[in-house]
Amino acid sequence: MRTRPSDLDEEHLVRLVAKGDRAAFEELYRRTSPWIAVRLRRRCSDDQIIAEVMQETYLSVWRAAHAFAGATAGGTAVGWLWTIAARRLIDAFRRRAHHAVPPTAAAPEPATAAEDEVLDHLVGDEVGDALRRLAPELRQVLQAMVLDGLSVRETAVLLGVPEGTVKTRARRARIAMREALT
Repeated sequence: MRTRPSDLDEEHLVRLVAKGDRAAFEELYRRTSPWIAVRLRRRCSDDQIIAEVMQETYLSVWRAAHAFAGATAGGTAVGWLWTIAARRLIDAFRRRAHHAVPPTAAAPEPATAAEDEVLDHLVGDEVGDALRRLAPELRQVLQAMVLDGLSVRETAVLLGVPEGTVKTRARRARIAMREALT
């Protein structure tokens, strides 16, 4: 009896996608695309860019699923997908910057239930609580740099602020987190 894609976790789905399994890809897309789209919309208000980034993200997933290292490298499939999406968003911002005025970042919103659930899964209760108590601009920087794995320059492009501002906010966030956790 063959296991249905709907019965598998995301890591197994990515491994099946690497073997060219379309049903696994469709299931992975069905599960992850709403969450990825919400996170992208929190960082960009341009629906056209979001649509392009979503398409590029899942095309990259289809083409590069074999490169997913998974739990052996300490990562999750959902984290890997988000890293791809975040980098595609930065690429889109850079392309647009060469041709027109860069798109405006979406106004910071409270984290969605899905983001809170993933955050709770990624970090312990105490750390998650400390993160949620940070000022939104500090939390955005930490999310981009620590959780999403972006560089200072990529974070600056993503948030539409100077690199110096990103560094200052990252330092302030680290200090606030240290104080909250001691």
